[in-house]
Amino acid sequence: MATATFLVALCCFQVASGVIHTHQYYFTATSGIPNFPEFVVVGVVDGQQFGQYDSFTKRMVPKEWLANEGDSDHWNSETENAAGAEAVFKVDIRDLTSRFNQTEGVHTWQRMFGCQWDDESDAVETFDQYGYDGEDFISLDLKNLRYIASNQQAVLTKNKWDNDRSDLDRWKHYYFQRCVELLKMYVQYGSSALGRTVSPEVTLFQKDSGVVCHSTGFYPDGVVITWKRDGEDLHEDVNMGETLPNEDGTFQKRAELTVSPEERKKGHFTCEVEHRSGKPIVKTLIVEDGKNLVGIIIGCVIVIGVVVAIVIMKKKGYNKASQSDAGSDTSAPLQGKEPSVVTAEHEE
Repeated sequence: MATATFLVALCCFQVASGVIHTHQYYFTATSGIPNFPEFVVVGVVDGQQFGQYDSFTKRMVPKEWLANEGDSDHWNSETENAAGAEAVFKVDIRDLTSRFNQTEGVHTWQRMFGCQWDDESDAVETFDQYGYDGEDFISLDLKNLRYIASNQQAVLTKNKWDNDRSDLDRWKHYYFQRCVELLKMYVQYGSSALGRTVSPEVTLFQKDSGVVCHSTGFYPDGVVITWKRDGEDLHEDVNMGETLPNEDGTFQKRAELTVSPEERKKGHFTCEVEHRSGKPIVKTLIVEDGKNLVGIIIGCVIVIGVVVAIVIMKKKGYNKASQSDAGSDTSAPLQGKEPSVVTAEHEE
């Protein structure tokens, strides 16, 4: 049985350029969860939630930083699109549970899709993935205008969706035109909120198996953490965590170095954190009596409400819809003025 977990939208900034912008939607339909919305939409731009819709409120509600931007027609259109997707997703999850012969329990049907735009090169990348009960189900290969089934059960869906060539063409138009238009609009409206920079706070702490370099409170989310021994970069013994959101709209990330207590005394270990907000932050590991850990700041440190959607995804991140070898999870597009999001399941 699947267990509901929380998935938050993450964006994909590059530290060096700071000009990569991302527009995403997360659609999630659930069954078997009493007193919880059967359908949720979360819209995210550059890692910040801009709106939310659910089957209780029946409205796409903009976040505070966008509440006074745009006109009512835009948010009415967003509501109409989300309502159309809700109707489709409810049928989808019913059809999928029937296909898998699942009569009870918690189940989820989800989609993550959107676009990424480089405002220097004007390059656009897209991603479109579906997941069922935490497993990859099907994804869109936009380059070849076809879907990639992640398992045998998804082949039926792939064959049906691949035969709808007009809908595939509409999606191509959506991703490379409408999606980018919306992204640019949100970036313009939210320039003060999205354009800010907040430096990370870095802490070192040790575990039996190694040492953790924890960076938190930074914005935007692009950060590079590097462990070094005697000035040399370490890679093989480093477990890099994912970038995760904080409740205040900032982000956190950690990198754990696997090193024994004995080895910690033999080398000069440092953790370096690079972020666009300022100079790199470097902390040196000091072991006292083999137990106490002290971090010394060498570099310079300058010292939403995250809304989560009920989803289960086995793989975090996304596959680009333009790649032919995609094969991952996603949720469904908007209806109304956007390409027919009513291309979801409907197999029965």
